[in-house]
Amino acid sequence: MKHPTSRLLHAYWDGLRRGRAAPDRREVEPGAIRNLLADSLILEVDVPASSAAIRLAGTRVCALFGRELRTNAFADLWGAPDADPWRLVETVAVDTLGVVAGLTGTTARNETIDLELILLPLRHRGQTQTRILGALSPHVVPHWLGLRPVTRLSTTSLRVLGPDLRRLGGAETSFRDLPAPANDALPFRRGHLLVHPGGRG
Repeated sequence: MKHPTSRLLHAYWDGLRRGRAAPDRREVEPGAIRNLLADSLILEVDVPASSAAIRLAGTRVCALFGRELRTNAFADLWGAPDADPWRLVETVAVDTLGVVAGLTGTTARNETIDLELILLPLRHRGQTQTRILGALSPHVVPHWLGLRPVTRLSTTSLRVLGPDLRRLGGAETSFRDLPAPANDALPFRRGHLLVHPGGRG
């Protein structure tokens, strides 16, 4: 995690869960993370339909795309039919693991912005597959933010926050076509994605 917002949100989430796989949605207090809310997201996940909708989005996230994002499909932010953001959501919702992704946002004028996305599982009504807490943060705020919206996203890197992938049946299912790394301590590539084995449990 490179962005301070990601690190702070992860630390807050990790403190809430107290050794559990995920904290409950009702335990999240907006006042406790008020400095992070502008970059924050909550997703509502429908696992059978392989879809996720944005339930809440912070003001800076909405400004990035130039519109209110509540009720929008999460996949629509990628703006490309061949994008597969569901893989990120599936890892969090089904495997109950956090993910951190590096993204590049592009405007209609081909201006770009580097972003970091963190997604963390939440329990909701006894299930871990229905809610995700996250943040989408720019590394540098460009002068055009709020004037020209990002029209598409592309994923440039991915890190799974959890135990070693080899010990996780669910993670192996989600990433079954990943090559085995030559060294467990080193990241390895799947296409254009950089996957880091291991992380915090």
